[in-house]
Amino acid sequence: MPKVLTLLEDEVGDVLEKAIRQRGISVAALGEATGVSRQRIQDSLDYRSDLSCNELRRLAGALDLNEVGLCALGCCCYPRADSPKLPFAVHVVAMAHGIGCANAYVVTKTGGDVGVLFDTGPSLSALLESWPKPIAKVEAVFLTHVEGEHTGGLCDVVDYFGISTARVPAAAKAPCGQPMGEGDTWIWSGLKVTAFRTPGHAAAHNCYLVRVDAGGPALLVSGDLLFAGSAGGAFYDKTLQQTHLRRILGLCPDDTVVAPGHGPMTTVQIERRYNPFLV
Repeated sequence: MPKVLTLLEDEVGDVLEKAIRQRGISVAALGEATGVSRQRIQDSLDYRSDLSCNELRRLAGALDLNEVGLCALGCCCYPRADSPKLPFAVHVVAMAHGIGCANAYVVTKTGGDVGVLFDTGPSLSALLESWPKPIAKVEAVFLTHVEGEHTGGLCDVVDYFGISTARVPAAAKAPCGQPMGEGDTWIWSGLKVTAFRTPGHAAAHNCYLVRVDAGGPALLVSGDLLFAGSAGGAFYDKTLQQTHLRRILGLCPDDTVVAPGHGPMTTVQIERRYNPFLV
């Protein structure tokens, strides 16, 4: 996989905003605790950040963030990976969402035209607009969680491709799909898709680990649990979000490629070392 040039999903201000919300601390209190002025913190939250690495270190300490990764974000030098070659092909289907993109992924055998789809985007039309032309058929679809930009087109996609297998997180309220819980594995032509229950961003959220019988690096479809250089907002439960973030990265080897719901692909090795939400 070539080096990723896609912009990161979150800037340093986004990470600080998420951490402030999760800690339940005010900007004023954070400024008093760190000696960084309230206005400078607010400027960062408003995408006008020029915080020094020394200031970012102090903020990281107060917010329980990884200071190395936060400083890397602050100086726009967060590491990008030349990922290990996967034993299958991964096609990124990036669809416009706000000022960024929401990602779906199609996994196929190398050179194959039949694939397995992860998430569906906001609509069938948005998915087809960015659809990889070599892929003619979809064998199965797996949803990470039920949010409009990731699952809005599920039923239409199932109908359009004639998909017989559609899986959603257990307890998710989604039409056209059957529940898939912790440790459940779906196997197709040597490809294994294993679900891991990862609530936190949403009450019903799965990550999927994709492997082949022959071995080699795996693919982690992380949804909105983990991004390159950040994590999804803990809208359901901040403790569960952090617990599952650590758990999933602890289960995966360093060479596992991470395919997030937003932003570029990364690796477990980079996120363990640099992700601001992992200390």
